[in-house]
Amino acid sequence: MLNGLRPLVFITLPSLLLAACGSGEKDAELVAGGADPALSEALADQIMVDPDLASQNEQASGGRMAGGGTALPAEINTPEEISAARQQALKMVGGTGRMLVAPVAELIEGEVPQAAALTAAARAAASPAGKGNCAEIAGYTMAWAAKMPASFPVYPRANVQEAAGTDEGGCALRVVNFTTPVAIEDVLGFYYTRARSAGFKVDRYRQGAEDMLGGVKGKASFLVHARRIETGRTEVDLVTGG
Repeated sequence: MLNGLRPLVFITLPSLLLAACGSGEKDAELVAGGADPALSEALADQIMVDPDLASQNEQASGGRMAGGGTALPAEINTPEEISAARQQALKMVGGTGRMLVAPVAELIEGEVPQAAALTAAARAAASPAGKGNCAEIAGYTMAWAAKMPASFPVYPRANVQEAAGTDEGGCALRVVNFTTPVAIEDVLGFYYTRARSAGFKVDRYRQGAEDMLGGVKGKASFLVHARRIETGRTEVDLVTGG
């Protein structure tokens, strides 16, 4: 594992993310994965580990994740892999000319403004309609990576590290952490395009090395937190609600 579903830099899902960082048992369960029947079904029906089969399932996007063993699939950082991931992402937004460029980030030193779509998205994901805390009832299993909303799949050919979510108590929370060899701008452009195509209001902020993209549409919300890590890959926390 990397560093778990780490705490995001503002009010997003504190209980969920802190719990993920602090629980060795949860990490072990996530990597082992194969002991979870729901994971086995998700792997068989939705997550295509073989990149050549990825085109059969847009929602899973060919994301690579641990199966019945304890090892995560190898991270591939070659130019060929980067090109293949970008081409698949381009195909998923409708082809050449349809990929949008994410807006220039607003730099911040303190908290994200309360009026921002990004902040509204965080509140919506954590506590729908102000009722309860979705983070507190979220379950941890790789199967949630296969249950992302259609507009916000795992980035093509990315390596899923861990995932969590819940549909209980009025929640529709999904959290997935993954890495990809493509640049941050490519990742944010993909999710910005998907969000705008689905009618979301979107904001982008940057705080230090953390790039944040998020937005809302009615009761639905999404958040993308991305940063470049020591391996040269882009690490992403993708959160959706509603």
